[in-house]
Amino acid sequence: MEGTGSRSDNPSSVVADWSLVFWTLCAVILPVLITLWCSFQRSRRQVLIRDIFRKSKHDWHYTDLFSQPSYCCVCAQHILQGAFCNCCGLRVSEGCLKKADQLFHCKEIMMGSNGGAHSSMPHHWIRGNVPLCSCCMMCKQQCGTQPKLCDYRCVWCQCTVHDECMLDCLKTEECTFGEFRDLIIPPYYLSTINQMRKDKRTNYENVVPYCRKHWMPIIILANTRSGNNMGETLLGEFKILLNPVQVFDLSDITPAKALQLCTLLPCNAVRVLVCGGDGTVGWVLDAIDEMKIKGQERYIPQVAILPLGTGNDLSNTLGWGAGYAGEVPVEQILRNVMEADGIKLDRWKVQVTNKGYYNLRKPKVFTMNNYFSIGPDALMALNFHSHREKTPSLFSSRIINKAVYFFYGTKDCLVQECKDLNKKVELELDGERIELPSLEGIIVLNIGYWGGGCRLWEGMGDEPYPLARHDDGLLEVVGVHGSFHCAQIQVKLANPVRLGQAHTVRLILKSSKMPMQVDGEPWAQGPCTVTITHKTHALMLYHSGEQTDDEASSMSEQDHLREQTDEDV
Repeated sequence: MEGTGSRSDNPSSVVADWSLVFWTLCAVILPVLITLWCSFQRSRRQVLIRDIFRKSKHDWHYTDLFSQPSYCCVCAQHILQGAFCNCCGLRVSEGCLKKADQLFHCKEIMMGSNGGAHSSMPHHWIRGNVPLCSCCMMCKQQCGTQPKLCDYRCVWCQCTVHDECMLDCLKTEECTFGEFRDLIIPPYYLSTINQMRKDKRTNYENVVPYCRKHWMPIIILANTRSGNNMGETLLGEFKILLNPVQVFDLSDITPAKALQLCTLLPCNAVRVLVCGGDGTVGWVLDAIDEMKIKGQERYIPQVAILPLGTGNDLSNTLGWGAGYAGEVPVEQILRNVMEADGIKLDRWKVQVTNKGYYNLRKPKVFTMNNYFSIGPDALMALNFHSHREKTPSLFSSRIINKAVYFFYGTKDCLVQECKDLNKKVELELDGERIELPSLEGIIVLNIGYWGGGCRLWEGMGDEPYPLARHDDGLLEVVGVHGSFHCAQIQVKLANPVRLGQAHTVRLILKSSKMPMQVDGEPWAQGPCTVTITHKTHALMLYHSGEQTDDEASSMSEQDHLREQTDEDV
């Protein structure tokens, strides 16, 4: 008892206990305080950076890690993180942002006219961070090989030159705008056109490069929310190569407003590159139809596609591929657009009239570019759409999207929610009633591809069939026996039930509620009448690049059928 009391009254043990408590609290509280302080400093720094970005004429973006060795254009120090301009390509450290704004000018989208019209402009040189494998325009040797801020690049023509090769004459030499001169809208052109509109003059034909024969200015419309979220990166890369005024983010501006730029450009010469999925392409084509209604038909552009969506069937049909994941440089994409051939695409009016409400409710009206369907594939699209609406953050990858489609397709194989469709609907092709076999789904096709890359109308390709085209004013109508049958068709193990071709399709849903879709936009529909008629043509661009084996065999079969038809005639 005495020993215990003496230990508790010992001052040294009390000090030791309190010391333990103190250091324990320090070990817990100090990291928390440091974390809070760092978070506060970081948020404060971000506010200051955003303020600089907002006031700057540069299109600054911040990155925590540059994708290639980079040097600050102000202090010339090697940097791992910092800000870069999406338009001119400047790269600076965080501490040099304000100074960079004062020292360097960004790309001018319009040049001041100073009372006169320009027809040329000098190079706009930026020092350092030149593209890898670029060559000097003077000595033809590789640039950017030294581990420091060195060499120059013109932000318009993308020419590079060594520090020692940079002559005074190059600083005042006229810029030719390089390889993509026929796609770029020069700054002096816009300022001249703007002045002419103020003077109420419309003789744009005399303005350079309006009068140049091969000038085909391009407009980039990118949907940053499509598919695998590559739109943001593409916007920056296109702004580097073109005039930033030609590049639009569809999350900030509608296609209808962006396409008004066409009215300042030569008639029937503008090309539009839509970076997005088939839904984005349909959005742009609807805006072009509005231009026709406004009487701006002579300014209608031709449309090319860079597929960023999930299915991309329209893009596949027009030769632009089944999906883009950054494997092709943007320079090659622009070359493909320049070399593409113009074709026409049928667009169709889909009118859905609810049964029993002919005089009370307006019918639903859609515009169809790809296909209309009722049955299992529409059910998969509807389930996918409702799931994506609840948790959109999960659907940022093309692979995840296709996996979800696969899950719902497998589920429908077991449940068969759309069975006995042939007893619930009536089908008319050009006014003629079609006797339906036992089916779960009906698909009306305008294009060659369906379901993310399947040539549905051809099937296995072992049977003769009428040719399917996207510009002949005809629709192909097929039936499927279920989700499993759809999967068999996609891997060429089965043929669809070909019901026929027609200029007008009429489908009557007599009873129950069934899933329907138009170009991937699904909904649940009760008893109704669906009428599909031709609406208009869209001017598209076809890229005749490398063909796959399936495409080559399909084309050879179609050519063989054409020869047989010609012989019969």
